Amino acid sequence: MVTRKIRLTQDKVSDFVNAASKCDFDVDISYNRYIVDAKSFLGVYGMDFSKVLTVSYVGYNAEFESMLQRLAVAC
Repeated sequence: MVTRKIRLTQDKVSDFVNAASKCDFDVDISYNRYIVDAKSFLGVYGMDFSKVLTVSYVGYNAEFESMLQRLAVAC
């Protein structure tokens, strides 16, 4: 399982969900105990964008990896 820390903004939700939807594997996004399917626009839009979010997945998709790099936060 790969986990990445990202900072998401309201204007990037659509791009993020579109990239996640092209993955042929499950992608979750979480904050504390709140976990949603990253392919769900309403689920992702309901996240707290003031917090650092964790993306968890198993698999590889070049477009999705590129999106995660643009949204990544330094840990």
